[in-house]
Amino acid sequence: MLFEVWAPHARDRVTLELNGTGHPLERDAERPGWWTGVAPAADGDRYGYSLDGGPVLPDPRARRLPDGPGGLAAVVDHSAYTWRSEVPRLRLRSGVLYELHLGTFTPEGTLDAAAARLGELAGLGVTHVELMPLCPFPGVRGWGYDGVAPWAVHEPYGGPAALKRFVDAAHGLGLGVVLDVVHNHLGPSGNHLPSFGPYFTDTHHTPWGAAVNLDAAGSDEVRAYFLGSALAWLRDYRIDGLRLDAVHALVDTRALTFLEELSAAVDELAKEQGRKHFLIAESDSADPRTTTPRAAGGLGIHAQWNDDFHHALHTALTGESQSYYGDFALAPMAALAKTLTRVFFHDGTYSTFRARHHGRPVDRGRTPAHRFLGYAQTHDQIGNRATGDRLSATLSAGLLACAAALVLTGPSVPMLFMGEEWGAKTPWQYFTDHTDPELAEAVRRGRRREFGAEGWAEEDVPDPQDPATRDRSVLDRTERERDPHKRLLAWHRELIALRRTQPDLTDPDLAGVKVAYDEEARWLAFRRGDIRVAVNLGKEPVDLALGSNGRDRVLAAWERTEAPGRDGLLRLPAESAVVLTDG
Repeated sequence: MLFEVWAPHARDRVTLELNGTGHPLERDAERPGWWTGVAPAADGDRYGYSLDGGPVLPDPRARRLPDGPGGLAAVVDHSAYTWRSEVPRLRLRSGVLYELHLGTFTPEGTLDAAAARLGELAGLGVTHVELMPLCPFPGVRGWGYDGVAPWAVHEPYGGPAALKRFVDAAHGLGLGVVLDVVHNHLGPSGNHLPSFGPYFTDTHHTPWGAAVNLDAAGSDEVRAYFLGSALAWLRDYRIDGLRLDAVHALVDTRALTFLEELSAAVDELAKEQGRKHFLIAESDSADPRTTTPRAAGGLGIHAQWNDDFHHALHTALTGESQSYYGDFALAPMAALAKTLTRVFFHDGTYSTFRARHHGRPVDRGRTPAHRFLGYAQTHDQIGNRATGDRLSATLSAGLLACAAALVLTGPSVPMLFMGEEWGAKTPWQYFTDHTDPELAEAVRRGRRREFGAEGWAEEDVPDPQDPATRDRSVLDRTERERDPHKRLLAWHRELIALRRTQPDLTDPDLAGVKVAYDEEARWLAFRRGDIRVAVNLGKEPVDLALGSNGRDRVLAAWERTEAPGRDGLLRLPAESAVVLTDG
């Protein structure tokens, strides 16, 4: 078997330690910094590399770390798995995504346990399951954004074989799988990459420390490392798409950016495999160039999260105005109308939170709506609150139904966060399992200091290191058996089914979306083709002058609602939503 490692920091020698035996590697004459060698090995064999007689470190490209980031790597024979299911041919433009965290989706917190629940998601009607990061990190519990081995699967989740079983099961049910990957930083503990080469640079800094080296000396190999990791998920595990974490934090001054390289490589792989691979960016830039095709001067990412829609919807529902919600809260119905029709609220406008102008307008005539994802809740927007409270902690079932209607019938590709479909009351809190005591204490203090500045008492901020914090965040499926959860679940199924059967609800034409609203009365209505959707967030019924062509029909309603009569008036109950057609 060929073993190779990029280790330009090695001065004199690199030794492969395989099953307790040392094998000297040779410099690769054609690839500077690379060391190679051949040794007999089989699936599961343990190995690592020693540089210049130093400690044995796991392979930076380890496909498996059975003992975690501090242990040796294990050989993985990807050909050993026999795939049972055909890959479904799903398109993102007609998708409904479902974000879930493996460690809290089930009490067991494993891939196999989650796979056993996939039938529930297929029955709900979603098309893709979006998994939060799976790369290894120290400890057992965590969100996954402190991963340190971008080619491997966290062993407590089940490792590589379990991920293949999960994807196979999903595909067998007609579900696609999206994986959240992190390229902007690695975790602070268990990261051995700096011993091998210039994976990081002090030229730039991020909120997590030194930046990943995408543009300084040695960056060609660093880019190839992360690009290869991304393609491996799509190729070796049959993942359908990748969600790219915080791409605005990828500091890259090269003329051809890493994101362009990545999107081109993913498109080429999709062409080779006859698949529909895609990339979804999380970006704080409010820049349509992120998803503009490369041929038109963009980065070529296929879609991006739209936090502006979330912020507008959140302020309209809750009335919150702190932090980055401030500008949206000034006129939340207007903000919601703008994000439904023009995508970004900050499209060159002044952002009070940033104390500067922010964003760029979306060209609605050339940009399809499926370039953007719309959502009412995500792991970030719940877990980064002091107590991890969901919307269901404070909102009525009617308002939750309104949120669902706006997300699932709106122009963007909808996304739900696990449990949202039944209005789960369980919180989703920030939890960690750092094995370094100093780091654990620093995270604990930092969390309490952050929210203490916002007026929270220390004792009210959950301890991230306490196992009970994770346990509180596990979904309680017994809620689904009683109202209002049971009713909300049925409502989500009904709306998702409408999105699948009504072509106007997947029409990519942003310019065709027409919106009316009343800021004081707190109602909003929009039209997409023959479909009209109206929500009343107020506490009193409202009469909406929608007009009528005599063919109006109610397709779905949270409360009993009649179609407009000859007078064209729709009487919409308080805290309620309705979907109509006049086609």
